[in-house]
Amino acid sequence: MRTRHIVGAAVAALAIPLTLAFPAASHGWITTPPSRAALCDTHVDGVPWDCGDIQWEPQSVEGPKGFPALGPSDGTICAGGNARFAELDDPHAGAWPTTPVTAGGQLTFTWKFTARHATTDFRYYMTKPGYDASQPVTRANLDLTPFLTVPYGGQQVPSTLSHTATIPGGRTGHQVVVAVWTISDTGNAFYSCTDVAF
Repeated sequence: MRTRHIVGAAVAALAIPLTLAFPAASHGWITTPPSRAALCDTHVDGVPWDCGDIQWEPQSVEGPKGFPALGPSDGTICAGGNARFAELDDPHAGAWPTTPVTAGGQLTFTWKFTARHATTDFRYYMTKPGYDASQPVTRANLDLTPFLTVPYGGQQVPSTLSHTATIPGGRTGHQVVVAVWTISDTGNAFYSCTDVAF
């Protein structure tokens, strides 16, 4: 009997450091229209290049919250400032697949969540007119006023959630939508970039 208690205590003692060393990598990403993370997902044939680690963790593009005043540095916004997912920041000379949009038209963004965090809000930003899709996304080439803000008041998200936005005008060609899901009870947010074409 004593041996069982000792073994049980040893297993519990080992489990705690392992839990702390490997935090849950489960959160959320935009699946429709396909975000860059969704296009890199191993279950989707979206891009012809190697996406690195993001292909295994499309839900994990997490970085500091407070965008645009704070958050990931310029050129690392699509990866949430996370070097493991730097492939999401590489514009690939403008070759990311795009979703067709029309100025003033409607577009529905659907998120898939693998962890139901308490949420402050969702904000959607778009690159400015004249954006060069062969360049990484920076604050200078983003309209820093969101074209859609969805307050969430600290509630937990369901397993999927959709937001329908009116697409801003004044743009042509390849543009990028940066969506930010801000978590209310941590210092982080999740970042998701979706390429669109007018």
